[in-house]
Amino acid sequence: MGVTALVMAGGRGTRMRTDEEKPLLKVGGKSVIEYVLNALKGAEKIEEIVVAVSKHTPKTATFAKELSLKVVQTHGKGFCLDAGYAIRKLKLETVLTICADLPLVTSEFVDEVITHYEQCNKPALTVMVPLEIYNKLGLSTDYVFKIKGKDLVPAGINVLDGKRIDEKELEEEILVIDDERVAVNINTFEDLKVAELMLQQITRLKNPFLSGRAGRI
Repeated sequence: MGVTALVMAGGRGTRMRTDEEKPLLKVGGKSVIEYVLNALKGAEKIEEIVVAVSKHTPKTATFAKELSLKVVQTHGKGFCLDAGYAIRKLKLETVLTICADLPLVTSEFVDEVITHYEQCNKPALTVMVPLEIYNKLGLSTDYVFKIKGKDLVPAGINVLDGKRIDEKELEEEILVIDDERVAVNINTFEDLKVAELMLQQITRLKNPFLSGRAGRI
């Protein structure tokens, strides 16, 4: 299955209160969108990467074009509306939509999500994380859904059969991921600080000479 990754990078990022476009904010010396792009490039199941931008993120558009990535201009009306517009405009089939501000997502995780989608035999899949993880880390949340008695937060990662984008209702698989890294979606400076700390911890675990001990994540 050839999957197109649609990186959603057109949001205003108003809660950051900075002139810098949110996808280009630095975490650990690199822009947040770089982490996402690197994860997608390393994923075996991703065939193509498209960056969805808007009038709010012209520098991000330039950045993506300099990397020779396909860029689609959307209206900047929000994740769902912009994703739908891009999917229709490009006539995408199987598509993984992902926020540009998830710096701790890995290639392995992307492949696992797509594998789960392939096996669930449903036209749509949404990744969610338990609310308790956000509360534990002090991360911001936009939406919380009560599903089967659990408070869950959308992680900003979905897989969809683009050929069915205009159907009113699609049967949806909910994939609950109990992983702190997937929860780190940068919407505020507090979220940015959490990402910095977690990246430092991951670096120490991957480099035992820095931490004095070996570790795995």
